[in-house]
Order: sequence, then structure tokens, then C-alpha cells
Amino acid sequence: MVGYDAEFWEQHYRTLDPAWGTSPNQTMVDTISALFPGAGAALELGAGHGGDALWLAAEGWTVTAVDVAQTAVDRIARHATERGLSDRVHAIRRDAATQPLPAGPFDLVFGSFFYAPGRDSIWRRAAETVEPGGALIIVDHGSSAPWSWNPVSHAHPTPQQVADALDLGSAWHAELLDTRTRLATGPGGQRAEVTDTIVAMRRKAA
Repeated sequence: MVGYDAEFWEQHYRTLDPAWGTSPNQTMVDTISALFPGAGAALELGAGHGGDALWLAAEGWTVTAVDVAQTAVDRIARHATERGLSDRVHAIRRDAATQPLPAGPFDLVFGSFFYAPGRDSIWRRAAETVEPGGALIIVDHGSSAPWSWNPVSHAHPTPQQVADALDLGSAWHAELLDTRTRLATGPGGQRAEVTDTIVAMRRKAA
């Protein structure tokens, strides 16, 4: 994940339409709705423009939405205010690679396409903030979209490989390791079928 640093993401979001990415990832919606219904406190890493956080807040959750890019954080806060969700969405800038994560505890820690130097270590630190009985959900790229920075086909880690790299230990068990296809919309309005990798882990109750 070398190169996906704070400067990279700040420049990335400055070039994007602020309205793009404000709808949730359908794979994340389906996974949370099926496996972890209800509401509680959640932490999102790599929140982007806030599509997932805003959806979850509308479902009754309180969400701490973290991103390394100040531009993204400012846009999340603005969208939350516009949707009447500012009391449930707390957008903060944090470089998860170099700074402490919010302390929690959280019922759910999640992220769609979160990439940063030392990513597996960051996920392990984030998992420590999950309450017993709570969940960690990761949605990753299982294929390269035509608008990807690296559109050439290459091998993406399998769900099991992602879970193994987390190395969460015996206090966790896998709820779902799977891939799903969906029709995605790129930042320029392009449409293409993509594959998502899903890793849903549950922290065992004390």
C-alpha cells in the first residue's frame, strides 16, 4: 500500500465531484443488514465522501467517520448537515497510519476500499476497539474497474487471504468470507460490473 498516504488521498478527493460517493456501497449495505441488524456505535476507516456512514446513521447508528483527507472530512460533515444527520455522524481527520485511532468502544468497525501504509496493522488496532459480540467488516476490491488507477487485470487477495492477513486470533470468528458482483458507477459516471471481496468477522462474546 506504499503511496496511499495523506497527500495522495487529499489530492484524490480534491479532483472528485463532491456528490460522488455519497451513496452507500450496496455490498456493505447488504452485509450489515443481513448479519448485523440493529443500531449502535460504529467506526468507519477511509470514509471518503461518507456514503456508507450517512446510510448507517440514517439507520439509527452513531458513526465516527475517519479519513486522512481533510477535503473528504469536510464534505462528510456538510452532507451530514444537509441530511439532518449531524448529531449521528462525527467526521474527523486522522492519519490511521501514524496517529491513534478513536478509542471506542464500538459495536461495529468497517470500511469500504480502505488502503493505507500498514493497512493490516491498522485493522488489527481498529479491531481492538470492538466490543465483545461486535463486528469488523471489510469490503475490498475483488476486481479492477475500468476507471481504476491500475485497470490492468491482476490477482486480488481472496476473502480468506484478507482474513488470514488480519491475524485477529482466537477471540474472533468469521461470519462471512465471500465475493459479490454489482454494477458500479465510476467518478465520471461510467458503469461497469465489479467484484467486491467481503470479510465479516465477529468478536466472540466475553
